[in-house]
Amino acid sequence: MELKVPPTVVFVCFGCLMWVVGRWLPFGDFEFFGRIWLIVALLIGAALIAGIALIQFFVSRTSIDPIHPMKTTKLVTKGIYQFSRNPMYLALLMILLAWGLWLGNAFNTLTAAGFVYYMNAYQIKPEEKYLLQLFGTEYKQYCTLVRRWF
Repeated sequence: MELKVPPTVVFVCFGCLMWVVGRWLPFGDFEFFGRIWLIVALLIGAALIAGIALIQFFVSRTSIDPIHPMKTTKLVTKGIYQFSRNPMYLALLMILLAWGLWLGNAFNTLTAAGFVYYMNAYQIKPEEKYLLQLFGTEYKQYCTLVRRWF
């Protein structure tokens, strides 16, 4: 399996990179009316999405371990998983976007886009490859019906 770095470690690394960009890049700073409310909305949305996703995994009695997808016992396709195949990663992205808004540097949107690229290439695609082997046409059909992020 190509999965080497836990997504939470990737998330923290990108968060640190965003701090560096916000602190040391001499341009790109911004401020706008409602920024704090948008940050709060993103954080609440992220908490709800992640919470619902985790509850669904626990209720389905399947693994949430992203490094060892071979522990997966059931394909969860209902609830929040009808709208996103990766709601937990979406929640992490929303937290990074809120962090970028808090730091107030427009270039952090590029850093968040880098997080999406990294997660797609090095986490999600290897997971999808394994899930396709495990669940076959059921997973393939699910992928055609539900988008990867949102």
